Amino acid sequence: MTTIMVTTMIALLLLGFPMMIPLITAAVIGFYMMFNGLGQMDTLIQQMMAGIRPASLIAVPMFILAADIMTRGQSAERLINMVMSFIGHVKGGLAVSTAASCTLFGAVSGSTQATVVAVGSPLRPKMLKAGYSDSFTLALIINASDIAFLIPPSIGMIIYGVISGTSIAELFIAGIGPGLLILLMFSIYCVIYATVRNVPTEPKSGWGERFSAVRLALWPLGFPVIIVGGIYGGVFSPTEAAAACVLYAIFLEFLIFRSLKVNDIYAIAKSTGLITAVVFILVAVGNGFSWIISFAQIPQELLQAAGINEAGPTGVLIAICIAFFVACMFVDPIVVILVLTPIFAPAVEATGLDPVLVGILITLQVAIGSATPPFGCDIFTAIAIFKRPYLDVIKGTPPFIFILVLAAALLIMFPQIALFLRDLAFR
Repeated sequence: MTTIMVTTMIALLLLGFPMMIPLITAAVIGFYMMFNGLGQMDTLIQQMMAGIRPASLIAVPMFILAADIMTRGQSAERLINMVMSFIGHVKGGLAVSTAASCTLFGAVSGSTQATVVAVGSPLRPKMLKAGYSDSFTLALIINASDIAFLIPPSIGMIIYGVISGTSIAELFIAGIGPGLLILLMFSIYCVIYATVRNVPTEPKSGWGERFSAVRLALWPLGFPVIIVGGIYGGVFSPTEAAAACVLYAIFLEFLIFRSLKVNDIYAIAKSTGLITAVVFILVAVGNGFSWIISFAQIPQELLQAAGINEAGPTGVLIAICIAFFVACMFVDPIVVILVLTPIFAPAVEATGLDPVLVGILITLQVAIGSATPPFGCDIFTAIAIFKRPYLDVIKGTPPFIFILVLAAALLIMFPQIALFLRDLAFR
């Protein structure tokens, strides 16, 4: 049964079907083989609907909507200008500013693809003009944007939390440490690159310009205050924080900045609705698929065949990292989280691993895979936005992938990088 389901999925993927079709087809085949027919098909449909029933998932369209409003408005530009005013003049400062801007925008959007658009669009021309190669610039943008998957809010963490039953609030705060670590590692590499290539520095901003940039960015800086401060101050749940972000984004862009008009609402709502529909269809279908493989004890069979159950906590973490990293090179990150999380759940439980640490590692691997050839989704976002050939986009990615893999190894060796803030806030 396992072989037939996997073969069906691979065949349909190779034929070019969207991911939801292989998933639901494999689930229906598995259901047919287990129950000797489709007479009780309503059971599978109920499981699919149960996948999109958790209230926590309301946060997903809310964060997507808030990110869309900010991207079309002035919030992203103001945050970028503030970062640039402080570190744009140091060696490699423009590249470091790009990485820092991706991190900062990730803290208000939770979406890697929104970050590629919001930060990459204005900063790529500046980096090219400053003397950075296009391959380095594109690689930096798509990989630094993946920090948005770790810095709260994170759509990937929301999906993992719903699937695994792990606290989303704990996942959010645990992602801050790894996200800042990766920003530091990227910044060091950017400085080394700029020094070796002798890239010219930007003019130094005066303190007057800096104060002006900070003043203009004060309103957008309210987003992380609402998300992090609201959640851990006990004012909001993660879902309520997402709704508050939408309200705040509307308040800023329509009333304070006046960068958007009422006529823009339709385009924003349409874009958010399309993205949300795709996400929720994948979640529903993925939950049905996960129920089938769990009911059939397929995860236990796979883990036992691979010897992972006897590998110990470290071995399980390494196996999780490899599986999620490789899978996201070929498949959409949300689908990978939906399919693989239940498979590894028995091993995680048997070895007593902290589900928050596992969630952070999974989120990191998903982020790495999203920017890794051949089919990382952020690669194709960059191709569409910047109109560059595939080979140009992936040419500069290996050093950044190495840094991200090194960060994953450090997390396995030193879990407190992720768990220190979580323990401080919740223990």
